[in-house]
Amino acid sequence: MLFPSETSCNLTFPNGSFPPDLQPGASMPSGNSTGETNHSDPFGRNEEVAKLEIRVLSLVFVAAVLGNASVLLAMYRTRRKPSRMHLFMKHLSLADLVVAFFQVLPQLCWEITFRFYGPDFLCRIMKHLQVLGMFASAYMMVMMTLDRYIAICHPLQTLQQPTQRAHIMIGSTWLCSLVLSSPQFFIFSLSEVSPGSGVYDCWAHFVEPWGLRAYITWMAVGIFLLPVAILVFCYGLICLTIWRNLKCKMRRSTSGSAPERMLGRSSVSSVSTISRAKLRTVKMTFVIVLAYVVSWAPFFTVQMWSVWDESFVWHEGTHVDVEET
Repeated sequence: MLFPSETSCNLTFPNGSFPPDLQPGASMPSGNSTGETNHSDPFGRNEEVAKLEIRVLSLVFVAAVLGNASVLLAMYRTRRKPSRMHLFMKHLSLADLVVAFFQVLPQLCWEITFRFYGPDFLCRIMKHLQVLGMFASAYMMVMMTLDRYIAICHPLQTLQQPTQRAHIMIGSTWLCSLVLSSPQFFIFSLSEVSPGSGVYDCWAHFVEPWGLRAYITWMAVGIFLLPVAILVFCYGLICLTIWRNLKCKMRRSTSGSAPERMLGRSSVSSVSTISRAKLRTVKMTFVIVLAYVVSWAPFFTVQMWSVWDESFVWHEGTHVDVEET
């Protein structure tokens, strides 16, 4: 899984007004407004901080590409018939590569150039693809966990065209991610940093002062809180089912007669083998989900804190880029 990279979110409010929790001197954390600013240039930045961000983003991009490419290569070289789990892992890796190439890489280029150099359509499509990968990666994990939930808690349903169901789940994930990320086309555009400045950047525009709060909340709920709630619910049911299954097997092994034990040993062994295989996939998906939660939780916590806590103040020296309209 990818770790969150900083995303530029320059803001525009009507009549140059500020939301109550973003007064001049505070900002969203972005590569364009971190640390001490360059006071000789009103539109400048801290070059030392920018260099650090470039190094971090470069490492994240290389690790994401090499890691996910290795997973895809390993699945391509396997001689066994691909299972549903392999199918979900394949598309999860593809979603992470979308994040790497269309979120991390553009952000890296943006940090290098400082300003966005490109037409308005490229600004909009880039912002759309950045969020598309995030939605696809999050909900592909959800679908993969739902598949494990069905396999563990409702094993008989796995006999009813499981591969077809997996393709439907994967296709719907990509389609929903495409739809959910479409508002980016209308929120971001190539805009002048300040009227008459001649400096342009890819900025987010909000008609109402509460637009920023709604935007951040929507992203946090859609990409993090809702998927995590579904994942926790599914894993709770999976753990409960596994615990009941193991408890039932222990009762059978202790209460059965000797002939029954001899007769049922092979069948119990085969069932336990299948259970171990399923448990391995459950453990693997759990590790992936845990990495996702650990890596994204601090980012979304700070984002939500910044827009909902009126007393929240960013580190001194940071600023908000605001354009009067």
